Amino acid sequence: MKVIICGKGGSGKSTITALLARHYSENGHKVLVIDTDESNASLNRILGMESPKDLMEYFGGKRGMMEKFRKSGEEDAKPSELNWTFDDIPDGFISRKGEIGLVAIGKIHEAGEGCACPMGILSRRFISELKLSDKDVVIVDTEAGIEHFGRGIDQICDVILMIIDPSYESLHLSKEVSKMAEKIEVPVYYILNKIDTKTSSYLRNGVDNKEAIIAEFTNDPELLVSGLEGKELPGDYPGIFEITEKIGVK
Repeated sequence: MKVIICGKGGSGKSTITALLARHYSENGHKVLVIDTDESNASLNRILGMESPKDLMEYFGGKRGMMEKFRKSGEEDAKPSELNWTFDDIPDGFISRKGEIGLVAIGKIHEAGEGCACPMGILSRRFISELKLSDKDVVIVDTEAGIEHFGRGIDQICDVILMIIDPSYESLHLSKEVSKMAEKIEVPVYYILNKIDTKTSSYLRNGVDNKEAIIAEFTNDPELLVSGLEGKELPGDYPGIFEITEKIGVK
């Protein structure tokens, strides 16, 4: 199964990603977390592992890929066969801990280094061509907003999980995500995050499809501190099982 996690910046995408990864790994699954956010610097920390080298560098970096695109045309360019299994991913470009692996597509490292378009293309190809066994789970942690829809990443996944925090921006974004998910015929579910009694009620009233809300998480100070300190998150966090049960892989 391929699960994509989306939402506005700061909504808690990486936290939910890490909690799901730990849960799946502790319940008999091999998990590959794919970081497609060019600015995310904390995901490896809360997974309890070192940051891998950018997968983009395996193909010669953005300049190398762009040169291939210019020569053969963007849609036809294929820098290398990508139909890997989890075990085929080259050493150094994946971090592993137990049954969890982490791949980072690419990061912006310098001012003026150019756009992230090659990263988007590599993300789509890498995710779409991965070969999975029945017990494999892929979790894609995206950049803030809805650019991943434009990159075509959502339509190659099995389910979309959108994280909604107590903000107008999140509610507005949920409506856009709902419309786009409907067009590509991929199911979308919502997770309310960082809520209390009052904000939970408000967010529920603001979500069009209330039946798609499958979990709620309070603004837990322990999770916040763990994120700040870079501590590995648990796999038995309350509410995670309900998410996995709903999307069909426990």
